Amino acid sequence: MSKNDKIKGITFILLAAFGFSLMTFFVRISGDLPTMQKAFFRNFVALIVASSAIIKSGKGFHIGKGNRLDVFLRSAFGTAGLIANFYAVDRLGIADANMLNKLSPFFAIILSIFILKEIPNRFDILTTIIAFIGALFIIRPTGTFTAVFPALVGLFGGFGAGTAYVFVRKVSNKGVKTPVIVFAFSLFSCIVTLPFLIADYTPMAPIQWLYLILAGVSASLGQFSITTAYKYAPAKEISVFDYTQVIFAVLLGILFLGEVPVAQSIIGYTIIIGVALIRWHRNLKA
Repeated sequence: MSKNDKIKGITFILLAAFGFSLMTFFVRISGDLPTMQKAFFRNFVALIVASSAIIKSGKGFHIGKGNRLDVFLRSAFGTAGLIANFYAVDRLGIADANMLNKLSPFFAIILSIFILKEIPNRFDILTTIIAFIGALFIIRPTGTFTAVFPALVGLFGGFGAGTAYVFVRKVSNKGVKTPVIVFAFSLFSCIVTLPFLIADYTPMAPIQWLYLILAGVSASLGQFSITTAYKYAPAKEISVFDYTQVIFAVLLGILFLGEVPVAQSIIGYTIIIGVALIRWHRNLKA
């Protein structure tokens, strides 16, 4: 890998982090709309983008018989994680919701044991435990269940995303192309959320339509940018830069929403990002 490729990889992963933070920002400012309605429109835009990418590639939609269950599970867990993340975004600060979602790599370590039969070493186990201790500072399980519930849902969002990433890795290794995976996930999410949209549709002002379309565009930017990033450089070289999503979310929250993270949340961010940095440095040395 050349130095130029590594710079391109870092650039694209920073772009992806910015795209995903913008997605949560637009979801938040779209206002008091049902979570399922927000999730539908976010995925409908991504479905259009993925469809265009498949048509442009000229290779068609091909999963392969042995990959169908894995693609289905990727879509199911990804949808559950996305809905949970959107629920948390509306009820927590966007920085807290983004950070809980960024626990997904640590969930992926645990789930890889069962899905990919990969046994983590002691270092992986220790850093995962420390990361979840950091999450406790964000969840703050000292108040009433009603107060803690949105953070627990946000934590489940990280679990859903982490599980989905493991299945993405599994089917990607079997040759399933990224636009196909994104298309399947987006279509599945639209099918799941459509009945809720019909049953509980809330009329939207033109500005709300715009915000949800921008959320979908931002998510597509994030999905395709992160895929491009890993084409230029391996995950062990650049994955830590994905945590800049939390920094972008903090800045957007402070500048436009007046959300200043509390001290406990900042401690949690520091622990989780610190552990991610240590893992990244160890992987580089290895």
